[in-house]
Amino acid sequence: IGGENSDLGDPIYAVADGRVSLARDGGPGWGNVVIVLHAIEENGTRRYVQSYYGHCQEILVHPGDDIRRGQKIATVGTAGGQYLAHLHFEVREFITPFIGPGYRENTAGWLNPSEFIAKHRGAPEDDVGRTKPTSPPQSTP
Repeated sequence: IGGENSDLGDPIYAVADGRVSLARDGGPGWGNVVIVLHAIEENGTRRYVQSYYGHCQEILVHPGDDIRRGQKIATVGTAGGQYLAHLHFEVREFITPFIGPGYRENTAGWLNPSEFIAKHRGAPEDDVGRTKPTSPPQSTP
């Protein structure tokens, strides 16, 4: 809110349930990065997207961790002093084990985060079969 580095150390929360696929230094321009793989169901088909959280100061999750929407996963940083503190956030519809060099002319596979989130807000709590409903206990006569 105050500009400059006033956001340094602020919490970063996961945008949706998923599994951490990468949590490490992403190299020049990125600093610390967390990538989360999300499974969603659209039109009866499972689809995967990734959310990217770049320029983190502190990473609070590890690859393989299952995380929940709203879970604190990192804090806002400066990519090792390269930028004023801010979160670099992306949503991509292609799955890749690498980060890539950042901005490029061909933006195929990048999704508009605001549009994607708005379209999928309010998804069922269990929209991809991660949890199984439990049966109520049977009473005995």
